[in-house]
Amino acid sequence: MASTHSTHKCVWFALVLLALFSLLAQSRPLQHQPSMEDMHEQWMAQHGRFYADDLEKETRLNIFKENVHFIESFNHAGEKPYKLGINAFADMTNDEFKASRNGFKASRRCESTHFMYENVTAPSTMDWRKKGAVTPIKDQGQCGSCWAFSAVAATEGITQLTMKKLISLSEQELIDCDTASEDQGCNGGEMDGAFQFIKQNGGITTEANYAYEGVDGTCNAKKKASHVAKIKGFEDVPINDENALLKAVANQPVSVAIDASGLEFQFYSSGVFTGTCGTDLDHGVTAVGYGTSDDGMKYWLVKNSWGTQWGEEGYIRMQRDVDAKEGLCGIAMDASYPTA
Repeated sequence: MASTHSTHKCVWFALVLLALFSLLAQSRPLQHQPSMEDMHEQWMAQHGRFYADDLEKETRLNIFKENVHFIESFNHAGEKPYKLGINAFADMTNDEFKASRNGFKASRRCESTHFMYENVTAPSTMDWRKKGAVTPIKDQGQCGSCWAFSAVAATEGITQLTMKKLISLSEQELIDCDTASEDQGCNGGEMDGAFQFIKQNGGITTEANYAYEGVDGTCNAKKKASHVAKIKGFEDVPINDENALLKAVANQPVSVAIDASGLEFQFYSSGVFTGTCGTDLDHGVTAVGYGTSDDGMKYWLVKNSWGTQWGEEGYIRMQRDVDAKEGLCGIAMDASYPTA
């Protein structure tokens, strides 16, 4: 009997312990979620961001909070075929972002009288990266030089196609030496003006020879005269014609201007962008291909100049063949390419 009584006591004690553990587990707080302050600190460390004083840090933290809330709310809704992400621009207001990163200046264009790819039959997909005609993603920094990066990327593409050699060319040469009225270094410019400069200058030098500084500088005449790539001129793609743009991109990387002013564009992370944007062209990029996503959505493959931490490792896929004749974000409004 003593043995049975002892067993009952052990069972009872085990049940009490189990009940206590159950109560403790229920009362234990949920797994610690990092505070917004912690997230900001981690983000600062990741991106090497420092602030002048506590006041600036508090201001940037509040902007960071607003942006994170916007990103999380957008992704949680799950209504679009693309996602947003907390990237290097998360402590900037949209106005600050546009002022520092978007620098395309549109000029009045005439309808093209000649389009060399008019009779081309475009393949269903194209990716000039796979054909070795696209240099790695670059970063314009806090300088409105997108126009120079767009023109250089297109020139790198045609140079590879004609010379069979991929050469990283100099954006800084355009910033410092292109003095056309519409091209104003870090204060913005346009791709056609850059192409005109390269033609008249007799060519353009390498990135290695005339390295990017991200600020306006004095033109280095010696480096400017060291040409490694030349173009005969440039042509404009017929305005508001995505099919014509398709034919051009089927044959070479093409400079395009877009409206990249929205918050969704600022924080684009992945997927086919179908987003909210207008046609106030403010950013120069380069169409380096096109295709169709797994779920059947046609897209443009666009090379940007905001570093590899933005978008799909520096690229964005933008919806193609939309109802608007201008294309999504105005991508078909002001496209051009260098000729060899």
